[in-house]
Amino acid sequence: MVIDFGDARFASVTTGFTMQRYRSPAIELYGADGVLQLLGDDWAPEGYELWRNAKGAWELFPESEPGWQWTEGLRHLVGCIEGDREPVTRPEHAYHALEIMLAAQAAAADGRTREIASDFPRPQLAELEGQADGRRVHDPRSALIQGE
Repeated sequence: MVIDFGDARFASVTTGFTMQRYRSPAIELYGADGVLQLLGDDWAPEGYELWRNAKGAWELFPESEPGWQWTEGLRHLVGCIEGDREPVTRPEHAYHALEIMLAAQAAAADGRTREIASDFPRPQLAELEGQADGRRVHDPRSALIQGE
């Protein structure tokens, strides 16, 4: 799938359940001045590599928050329900993602592009700072959830 964001900004999305192994990053960003490659999986991030044309070399940056837990999104949602707060990720975001997926499916069926009409409010990520309480820890190396 190719997504056109306008202003000469594009994304290419490839997915499948038939990949036995992969060595490339899950996300790559290409720009006029370089390339950014995320390393690891979304549930076990390992940092990123950055290529800057001016430098002419790859730079490796380890994960800045190795203790980050992939389950934090669920913890945040439960905390919002318990505390009667709005979650950072809004239902409009999920609707927008669904609209994109359905448009991609329809475009694949007939070969025609689709316009996306939905939008979503910018997530307020700063609200997530310091909310992890450490009651449960996910260790991506062992794939077990352990209590403290």
